[in-house]
Amino acid sequence: MPNKVRLAITHLCFFFHDICNKVLIPVKFDDLENEAVIILCQLEMYFPPTFFDIVIHLIVHLVREIKRCGPVYLRWMYPVERYMKILKGYTKNLHHPEASIVERYIVEEAIEFCSDYIEKAKLVSHPESRHDDRVGGKGSIGLLVITPSVEDLFQAHLCVLNNNNEFLPYKLQHEALVKQNN
Repeated sequence: MPNKVRLAITHLCFFFHDICNKVLIPVKFDDLENEAVIILCQLEMYFPPTFFDIVIHLIVHLVREIKRCGPVYLRWMYPVERYMKILKGYTKNLHHPEASIVERYIVEEAIEFCSDYIEKAKLVSHPESRHDDRVGGKGSIGLLVITPSVEDLFQAHLCVLNNNNEFLPYKLQHEALVKQNN
């Protein structure tokens, strides 16, 4: 990507970073608004006209919206959409999705509520780790120590040396020396 295009896109990313902060400085709003216009002009120089639709034009109005409505993070739809995905997962009856969502939601809430009062109850939404005992150094089999014989150690050492590429020049040199002596 050419440097000028990359620079324009980077400025756009910085603009979105500035307007999405939780702490906003009202003095910078006019500068941000001017910066949005400059960024759009730069993008118009490098991208074809088909790239620009009404959504790209709305960037100019974002700072004015922040002035009137407050920080962006208070009005984001992402958490709502994420939760809607969870609720959609509850759908089992495609003919009546709302009913099955409500039914599954009520069941999960009831189980969570009851699990607070029952000792040693397993939570529905939080599965237990399969590695609880093994992570702390405890194995499921127990301690197993093997003490190989000296002959097995020499055989393992020879196997490692014969299959190691770093040892190959020394091996060839040794074979040449043995052939020369015998």
